[in-house]
This record gives sequence, C-alpha cells and structure tokens, in this order.
Amino acid sequence: MADHVVPHFANDRGLKSIKIGAHEFMCVGARPPFDHPHVFLDMGGDHEKVCPYCSTLYVLDHHLKANESDPADCLYQPSANPSSHAA
Repeated sequence: MADHVVPHFANDRGLKSIKIGAHEFMCVGARPPFDHPHVFLDMGGDHEKVCPYCSTLYVLDHHLKANESDPADCLYQPSANPSSHAA
C-alpha cells in the first residue's frame, strides 16, 4: 500500500454525510487544531462507513476520484511540516 497516498477528509461543517471516491481513507474530524485522532477507515465491501470519533457517514461515490469529496472542501491535505501545528 506504500505506492499510494491515503486521502484525508475533514468535516468542519458538521455534515451528517460526505461523499468520497475512496474505499480507504483517513478521517480527521475538523481541521487542526480542532481535529480528533486521525483514524484510518476501510469500507471493505461496503459503500459507506461511519467514523467512530465524529460519527460522520462517508458514502462511496464512484463518480469521484479517490482524492475528491462532495462537498469538495472536505478534502484535507495535511501540512508537509507537522510541527507547524504546534503552539
């Protein structure tokens, strides 16, 4: 699995569900500094998955690419410098 980047998604607006184009992904909750532990989720053979931390329902949409979401602003791209979030 090291040959691809796992997309990250955030739910800053507190939406009930987000459409995504990936079976495997990370949920961060809201964007830092209001995030929850970044959890890896795998839909397996299903087409939806609920985050155990924030209860966001992620729904697979085959019309989206792996790094796309609907709404589009739910795609989260972590900073290349993790220390930039330190206070």
